[in-house]
Amino acid sequence: MRIGWLLPITAIGIALLAAGGVHAADCPAWSPEQARQEMKALHDRLDGWNHAYRVDGQSPVDDAVYDQALQRLAHWRRCFPAQAPAALAHLADATGRVRTPVAQTGLAKLPDAAALAAWMHAHDEGDLWVQPKADGVAVTLLYLDGRLQQATSRGDGLRGSDWTALAQRIDAIPKHLPNAPARVVLQGELYWRLPGHVQASAGGVNARSAVAGALARDTLDAKAAAQIGLFVWDWPSGPADMPARLAGLQAMGLGDSVAYTHPVKTIEEVRHWREQWYRHAMPFAADGTVVRQGHRPPAATWQAAPPDWAIAWKYPAASALAEVRAVTFTVGRSGRITPVLELVPVQLDDHRVQRVSVGSVARWRQLDIRPGDQVEVVLAGLTIPRLQSVVWRTQQRAEVTPPDPGKHDPLSCWQAKLGCEEQFRARLLRLSGEQGLQLDGLGVGTWQALIDAGLIHELLDWIDLTPAQLAAIPGFGQARASALTQAFAGARQRSFARWLHALGIPASGNAELSDWAILSARSSDQWQAIDGIGPSRADRLVEFFAHPDVRMQATRLHQVGVQGF
Repeated sequence: MRIGWLLPITAIGIALLAAGGVHAADCPAWSPEQARQEMKALHDRLDGWNHAYRVDGQSPVDDAVYDQALQRLAHWRRCFPAQAPAALAHLADATGRVRTPVAQTGLAKLPDAAALAAWMHAHDEGDLWVQPKADGVAVTLLYLDGRLQQATSRGDGLRGSDWTALAQRIDAIPKHLPNAPARVVLQGELYWRLPGHVQASAGGVNARSAVAGALARDTLDAKAAAQIGLFVWDWPSGPADMPARLAGLQAMGLGDSVAYTHPVKTIEEVRHWREQWYRHAMPFAADGTVVRQGHRPPAATWQAAPPDWAIAWKYPAASALAEVRAVTFTVGRSGRITPVLELVPVQLDDHRVQRVSVGSVARWRQLDIRPGDQVEVVLAGLTIPRLQSVVWRTQQRAEVTPPDPGKHDPLSCWQAKLGCEEQFRARLLRLSGEQGLQLDGLGVGTWQALIDAGLIHELLDWIDLTPAQLAAIPGFGQARASALTQAFAGARQRSFARWLHALGIPASGNAELSDWAILSARSSDQWQAIDGIGPSRADRLVEFFAHPDVRMQATRLHQVGVQGF
């Protein structure tokens, strides 16, 4: 649920930002014309997202990305006030035909625990309560004499769409409230049922979009209706104090609302419930917690704006907006070219993300990502940064030239020559790594130091290096040189099969790997006679053993006495 009526920060935060101004160093180095173009592009993108969210019930981007984009536009406006477009009309197209019985206020949000603690201190009347912030679609329900009379979407807070017919099909929405006063107004969230959902590991799983999509269709089928639940987070027309309201909700059969509303006095108590709802099973997705005062102004005075008596503290962002500083390309041992985005660092949960892979040159070309573009980054499996989408593109497109794929294949770059730097280094890493010779102390930094010192030109130049040569490398010293010498000597004792894997032999099925002369003399038909090897793999094996650079490595290994060569 996007909160704060599309406001990413509190009014206090806005005032502080405005008062603080901006430093020129924090502003993009744009001409006035480029500033006008870039701000208009972002303004139009935000306007489109607002329309999709308020009118179509869709969320094209994650709330965190939306908030960051809105903050980015505000920052640019302060940098280039003369070129800034008109302010966003957030709710211009959100109004509906039905007036809600009580205004939907929305919520502002606070960035962290310290800000929430300060808010709680300012509102400390011994009457604070915490709830999960269900991630769904807001609804206002009106009951007269216990019977459901009207269900209204949020709309612009004062007028929304008439959802009464839809509500009649949703079992989670009571059609009759027992023990109810003559007039009852409830506000809550229609959520997508997710039994056993754990927010910390599963994230939002597009739960809000599922509800919004179901409600946006012309008809709500029984299967979709059964998937929709209701969490009532307020009873605007109820008693003045929270305990009485909770007792009344319980009497009317709305026990879930009572079970997820708890009194709190300290930030530690809020943290407890926040962690409980974040890391343990819940029946719905929740994107944060809400702290509210039990006593609040009469509902008749509420406005379609975030109130002072309730605040939200969202969970760590599942995605982040990041600016692309540069597009670089890595070349792996097999010659595969991988585009990598160098990012202005962003924080995702407890991860600082500075680089993200695009996957392939084909995908990079399809997405057309250039420096200055803004991308959405998420954590795959909660640990690995992954490119989710291009959020918007800079209006001035920089030229980016990838490496020539015709110069890289599984058998290219066995020397440290121009254009082969990446793939040659990858060969060295494969050779010393877990899939190769398993040599201690030989990571990318060490190999690069040996290359920079001019000691390695060919793949196996390191095998004859002396302690004196190694110790002369800046930063190495006698101890490190001695350890590397021992590792290099140990490499000569590795098995023939391990050496072949270190050199990158294609998958060889059940073939016995024991003698170079035998293997290098095999034809494609002879390879295919071995279990697990088909025509394509057989041809790759013949090509591998016949390649001049591979034969050169075999000759070198024979000269230094490695068994099997």
